[in-house]
Amino acid sequence: MRGRGALGAAAGAVLLMVSVVACGGGDSGAGEATAARSTPVAEFNEADARFASEMILHHQQATQLASMAGYRAGSAQVKQLAAKIGAAQEPEIKLLSTWLVGWGKPTPQQEHGHVEELPGMMTEDELHELGNLSRSAFDRAWLQRMIKHHQGAVTMAKAHRTAGKSPAAVALAQKIELARTQEIPVLQRQLQRAG
Repeated sequence: MRGRGALGAAAGAVLLMVSVVACGGGDSGAGEATAARSTPVAEFNEADARFASEMILHHQQATQLASMAGYRAGSAQVKQLAAKIGAAQEPEIKLLSTWLVGWGKPTPQQEHGHVEELPGMMTEDELHELGNLSRSAFDRAWLQRMIKHHQGAVTMAKAHRTAGKSPAAVALAQKIELARTQEIPVLQRQLQRAG
């Protein structure tokens, strides 16, 4: 009987941790990092690990694009959008990396794997071409690429909502889908202003 009681208590603790991760509010990176430490290691499948690894690569390119806009964009509005996008994705990269380590999975390296096959990703040649554009041409091209990049993230996140086992990973996929879906019209409006 004592074994069953201990098992029940452990199961209750796991449910509590899952609730904290899946239902916790707020957008702060610190809160997400705290939630990540509470994620039960056993609650994942290969789809979760693949999602985490691929989303890290996807986010890394988004932060690269955001950084590029910081010194290449001609418009202050584009620079502000880029800074916001970069700031939002850095904590998620750390969170996803924490999960992979906890699951005993390697964290991806940007130069390896099938990066260019992921939805919305740019090739190295496309990144190079973007970086060589004039400031006015850069703004328009950057917005077009970031819209496509966000659409790719939405595709990946939607797919994971049904494929994942980890409640925390599925909750993050839902958050990513919502955030990028809300940002796409903002980018589109800025693109219209760019002419």
